[in-house]
Amino acid sequence: MSLLPKTRMPRTRRMITLEVRATERLSPTFLTVTLGGPELAHLEPMGHDQTVRLFFPRAGQERLRMPRRDSEAWMAEVLLMPKASRPWVRNYTIRRIRPRLGELDIEFALHGDSPASAWARGARPGDPAGVFDMGITYLPPEDAAWQLLVGDESALPAILAILDGAPASLTGDVFLEVPVKADFRTDLAVPEGVTVHWLARDGAAPGAAALDAVRHAEPRPGRGYVWAAGESRLATGVRRHLVRDRAVPKSDIAFHGYWRQGRPSPG
Repeated sequence: MSLLPKTRMPRTRRMITLEVRATERLSPTFLTVTLGGPELAHLEPMGHDQTVRLFFPRAGQERLRMPRRDSEAWMAEVLLMPKASRPWVRNYTIRRIRPRLGELDIEFALHGDSPASAWARGARPGDPAGVFDMGITYLPPEDAAWQLLVGDESALPAILAILDGAPASLTGDVFLEVPVKADFRTDLAVPEGVTVHWLARDGAAPGAAALDAVRHAEPRPGRGYVWAAGESRLATGVRRHLVRDRAVPKSDIAFHGYWRQGRPSPG
């Protein structure tokens, strides 16, 4: 996307080496990998949609080679590594963090045989992994009267983490599109003023159900804040509709194209 979202960064960042502690299959599409280790003490919990670069080894690599630079210079360092020792790197949201236990959970939406999905399926306790903090982009203004959160399966962990930390006074709507009905989470605890709409794609184009639901949703009065993420056309479609058809200021919309249908996974 051409517009970069506003981001709040942690005060300090460093490369953190961890290891797999456990995995849990949640539904047909979702799997949680729990990572832990003493170096997690260097990660500043920020809540909401806290994103990390996740480093994990390629198939056949005997160890994980992490970059040494605690800055964006790590990207050049990784690209200069021979492919035989270069790690995979992907962006993921921290679903939960338990500082006292030195653990964090990353929830994977399994997509075919992509490198991250294959690694998550095969992850076993003791396997190496690493993270580098990328901050948060969920930054609602204090005077927002309502919020609208929209996402597909790739954004589900971020939205659920946002809801976990939501104040009891939060008012708004949440539209969550997932591949099948068996992926619905029926036990969510959300503020009384928040309505969660689950949408099963069931083979339709990614993002189509969520975008259609947003278009037909009843507008709310007052200033709002919108956070939309997932397949690129879903995120841009939500923003375009709200700006053109409902006069929502662009500055009150955070949108993120996490992936694009038909485009191979990078790396």
